[in-house]
Amino acid sequence: MAGWRRAVELAMSDEEIATLTTLSRSRIELASRVSRAQMLLAYRENPSFCAVGQRLGVHHQTVQRCVERALADGPLAALDDRPRPGKEPTITPEAKAWLVSLACDKAKDHGYPHELWTTRLLARHAREHGAATGHACLANLVQGTVCKILGQEAIKPHKVRYYLENRDAEFERKMADVLCVYREVQVLKKASAKGKRRGKPVTIVSCDEKPGIQAIATTAPDLPPKPGVHATFARDHEYKRHGTLSLLAGIDLLTGKVHALVKDRHRSREFIELLRLIDAAYPPNTAIKLILDNHSAHISRETRAWLAARPAGRFELTFTPKHGSWLNLIEGFFSKFARSVLRHIRVASKHELKERIMAGIDDVNRHPVIHTWSYKLAEAA
Repeated sequence: MAGWRRAVELAMSDEEIATLTTLSRSRIELASRVSRAQMLLAYRENPSFCAVGQRLGVHHQTVQRCVERALADGPLAALDDRPRPGKEPTITPEAKAWLVSLACDKAKDHGYPHELWTTRLLARHAREHGAATGHACLANLVQGTVCKILGQEAIKPHKVRYYLENRDAEFERKMADVLCVYREVQVLKKASAKGKRRGKPVTIVSCDEKPGIQAIATTAPDLPPKPGVHATFARDHEYKRHGTLSLLAGIDLLTGKVHALVKDRHRSREFIELLRLIDAAYPPNTAIKLILDNHSAHISRETRAWLAARPAGRFELTFTPKHGSWLNLIEGFFSKFARSVLRHIRVASKHELKERIMAGIDDVNRHPVIHTWSYKLAEAA
C-alpha cells in the first residue's frame, strides 16, 4: 500500500510572494501562469496537495508537479511551461534567408506582371524555384509559413510606405531665410504694440495659389434637417461639374488682411495681376516682402520683368525650399478656408463660385485674424 504523501516545505522570499500575488490577480497574464501562481500561494498557506487541488479545482498531482518544480527551479520559473522538443524544423535557415532576400526584390523583377509580391505569389514562386536554388525544403511551402517567416524579420513586401526625397541641397539655409522673415514679423508686431516707429515702412505678405476649386452643382435640391426624422442635410448622390477655379491670395502677416483674386487659371499673368493688387494696397514708400514657393509663375520671365520695372526696394521675394511649401504660412489660411467656406459647397455656375469665394474673403477681412508662425522660430538667426 502506498504511503501518505509527505508535505514539503516551500520557501519563498518576500519579493517572490509579492510577484506571485500580483500574477494571481492578473487579468492579462496567461491562464496557466495565473493558475500556478495561485497554487504556490495556496500551498504556502496550507501545505497539502489534495487540499490545494480541491480549493482550486485541479488534480492534486498537478499541484504536486508545480510545487516540485518550484523547489527545483524556483517559484517564478515554475510558472512557465517546460520547453518541449517539438518537431524538427524542415525549412533550413539558409532557405529562410533566401526567401527573405527574395521578398526584398520586386515581383516584376522575376518575370511577374505584379509590381510587388503577395504572400501567396511568394509562396508559389518558392515552391516552383526553391529546389533549383538548392532549397528543396521549400517544395511544400504554404502562404501561412511565408507570413510567419517574414513576420520574424519584420518584412512586409506587399506594402508601400511613401517618403519624400530631399531634392534641395540648400533646404536648411532657405528654411532659415523664411524663419528670419517670420522673426522680423514678430519684431515689427512688438514695435507696433509699443508705438515705436522704425525707418522705412515694411509689410510682409505670404502668397500662394489654391488651384482646382471645383464648381459642382446639385441635380436635386438639398433636403434640410427635420427634428425626429433626419438630423443632417440630405443631398442627392448625383452632381454636375462646371469646371474649376484658382484662388490666388496673399495674407498680410502684420494686419491679417487677405488680398485675393479668383481666376480660371494661375499662370504668370494671373500672378502679376495679384502683385498689382498688392502693390496698389500699400503706399509707394512701403517695402513689400513676399514669401513664395517655387511655382513656375513666381519665377517666370514675365514675373521677373514686371518686378524689375518696379522701383528699387519695392518688392523683396523670399522663396521656400523645394518641397518646403508647408513653411509658407498662407497654407494654414487655405486649409481653414477650405474647411469653412468651401466645405460641401454647391453652386450653379463658375461665376457663382467666384462670387461666393470673394464673399468669403470679404468676410475674413471684416474680422481679420493675424496669423503667427512659431515652429523653430527661436532658432532663426
